[in-house]
Amino acid sequence: MTAAAVAQAPTISVSGRLSTFFYLRPRLLLLLLLVPPLLWLGVVYLGSLFALLLQSFFHIDDFTGQIVHEFTLQTLGELFTPAHLSVTWRTFMMAALVTFACAIIGFPIAYYMAKFAGTRTKALFYVGVMLPLWSSYLVRVYAWKLLLAKEGVITWVFEELHLSWLLDGLLSISVIGGPSLSTSYIGTFIVFVYIWLPFMILPIEAALERVPKSMIEASADLGARPRETFWRVLLPLAIPGVAAGSIFTFSLTLGDYILPSIIGNSAPFIGMVVLSYQGTAGNIPLAAAFTVVPIVIMAIYLTLAKRVGAFDAL
Repeated sequence: MTAAAVAQAPTISVSGRLSTFFYLRPRLLLLLLLVPPLLWLGVVYLGSLFALLLQSFFHIDDFTGQIVHEFTLQTLGELFTPAHLSVTWRTFMMAALVTFACAIIGFPIAYYMAKFAGTRTKALFYVGVMLPLWSSYLVRVYAWKLLLAKEGVITWVFEELHLSWLLDGLLSISVIGGPSLSTSYIGTFIVFVYIWLPFMILPIEAALERVPKSMIEASADLGARPRETFWRVLLPLAIPGVAAGSIFTFSLTLGDYILPSIIGNSAPFIGMVVLSYQGTAGNIPLAAAFTVVPIVIMAIYLTLAKRVGAFDAL
C-alpha cells in the first residue's frame, strides 16, 4: 500500500474501536451492563436488608436498655405474644379485604376498557385511572381525612339524603366503627381501596387485552350463557392479571404505616409498630423482627400467585 493510500484510509474513532471490541465479546458487554444494578441490588438493598434482619437475632438488655449482640431467638419469640399477633392479624385482614374490594371494583372497569372502549375513550380511562397517582400521596390521604370527617362532605350527603341512620348504624358496629368515618376501620378501608385501586385495574386490563374476542364469541355460539362465559372462559384467562394486581394492593397495604396513622383509630398496623419500636422505643431488634412478618407473608403470597401465572401478566 502506497503512502497516499494510507493517508486516505479512514481512521477509526475510539468509540468505533470500543464498539467493535464489545461486539466481538458479547459476554463481557453483558457482564459490564449487569454489574451496576447487581451491585446496587446485592450490596445496597439486599445487604442492608440482611443487616436489618440480623438485628432480629439480638435482644435488648432489660436493665441497661442496650442492644446485646448475642445470637438468640428471644426477640423473634416476642412476635407470638397476643398483642403482636393481633397486630399481624389486623394488618393481614385489612390487606386481604382491600385486595378483594379492589378486584371487585377494578374488574368491570378493566373489562370495559379492554373490550368496549374505543381509542379515545380508552385514553380517557387511562388518564382517569392514572391521574390520582400524579398527585402527592399525603395530599390524597389528608383530602380523604377531610371528606370522611364528622363535618365532612360525605356526612353532609348522608344527611341530605336522609340516610344518617345508615351511617350511624355502620359507625356503631363495635369492631369496624368509631366516632366518624375518619376515625374508624371503615374509613381506613375506603381510603386504602382508593389509593391502590389503579394498581389493580391496569394489570387486569392488560390481561383482558390478551383474551381474543373470538373465544368469547365461540362460547356464545356454543350455547353458553353470559354468566357461563364469564366463569368458564373470561375469568380463568383474567386470573393472572387479578393475581398480578393483588400483589401490588396486598403488599402495599401490608407495609403502609402513613395512612393508618392519619385515618383510623389508634389500633396499630405492622408498619406503625415497626416505626414505633425503631424510633420512639428504640428497640431495633424487635422492630427488625417485626419486618420478618410481612416478608414471610409476601413470600407465601408470591408463591401462590406464581402458581396462577401472576408474573406472566406483569
